[in-house]
Amino acid sequence: QVQLVESGGGLVQAGGSLRLSCAASGSIASINAMGWYRQAPGKQRELVATIISRGTTNYADSVKGRFTISRDNTKNTVYLQMNSLKPEDTAVYYCNSNLRDASSTWFRSYWGQGTQVTVSS
Repeated sequence: QVQLVESGGGLVQAGGSLRLSCAASGSIASINAMGWYRQAPGKQRELVATIISRGTTNYADSVKGRFTISRDNTKNTVYLQMNSLKPEDTAVYYCNSNLRDASSTWFRSYWGQGTQVTVSS
């Protein structure tokens, strides 16, 4: 059983910072990539940032220069440092991991339950 648990969301004023964490646990054989998505009210879920096992990162244009994704491979944990937050960053942030369970022969995506980030003006 694989589980992703997010933490670190909350309420912050515009210009402030938050750091999200997502820990993967269970019978994990290999993690290919981890990332963060977000979904604002009335909008579709969108990619925020991803990071592969070697450390290569990818960001949505809307967060480049403000957000930083990182990972701790020893803890199977991915982080999202969010600086200079804007009201439009308000959303539920979801952790995603492309990994292989120990009982499987292929990779698949797993999702966390999400954590709320609210940015006030």
